[in-house]
Amino acid sequence: MIVSNTKRFTRMLKGLGPALLSLVGWDLIVVICYKVFHWTWVGSTHVPLASFGTILGIIVGFRNASAYARWWEGRTLWGALVNRSRTLARQVLTTMSPERAATPVEQADIAALQKELVLYQVAYVHALRQQLRKLDPVPVVTQLVPDEDPLELAREKNLALALQRRMSAKLVAARRCGWIDEWQWQAIDQTMASLMDSQGGTERIKNTPMPKQFDFFPRLFVQIYALLLPVGMVPSLGWYTPLGSTLVGFMFLALEKIGRDLEGPFENGVHDVPMTSITRTIEINLRQMLGQSDLPPAEQPIDGILW
Repeated sequence: MIVSNTKRFTRMLKGLGPALLSLVGWDLIVVICYKVFHWTWVGSTHVPLASFGTILGIIVGFRNASAYARWWEGRTLWGALVNRSRTLARQVLTTMSPERAATPVEQADIAALQKELVLYQVAYVHALRQQLRKLDPVPVVTQLVPDEDPLELAREKNLALALQRRMSAKLVAARRCGWIDEWQWQAIDQTMASLMDSQGGTERIKNTPMPKQFDFFPRLFVQIYALLLPVGMVPSLGWYTPLGSTLVGFMFLALEKIGRDLEGPFENGVHDVPMTSITRTIEINLRQMLGQSDLPPAEQPIDGILW
């Protein structure tokens, strides 16, 4: 996610550079033909640029609203993952109390299980982030849960789901040992079910791209409009046509690009939902709940981008 105001316009120009150069070249061709060669037929005051622009603005605006809705839903789902991760850690650390143990050895086992479950939750959010970005989650997970076999983890098609299954199995074993009662188990299970709902929502966005019509036709309409701009402007603007046409064309090209940038919030690009920062925040919060003092630093923007 771009957080720097200073470089945002520069990145936009770089992304639109080839299209803008093509538009300037076309503008120059039209104005030279009209003014130098006196080919008056290349220009026309009858091109309804205002009407076309209004209709095109509605189309592009509707597409951008749909794209932003996808991006914002992705951010909302990750916000829910933050809250539910904290809730799960709190439930594990408070309901699974070592005082339930009959012996000091059992107390140590409960404390070790609490820490293990919280670190599994940290590994879960990191694994989900890596999966959504089509990156390998195994190295990150093995750093947090070193007892797991990397080869076995690599065989999992959905590692985040597998980690949740392992956590559920450990909680079931704790319930059988009497470390949590039935009501406490149900509360924890509801929190884990909510985590699955959030994961399913992110996977739905990732695996369901915007309809191709939403991508192809708005771009085509913007390109056609950009080609018509100098034709409709040259009779009135003359040599200033490249200036006016390029400015208006840049506006529509930028709007169209904004929609394309936002439609994929988990593509490992600069416009992503900042999942690395969010997962690091979850890790810091959960490690702090474990009483650890050696906490990792919060993610900082790199070159104006918060990952």
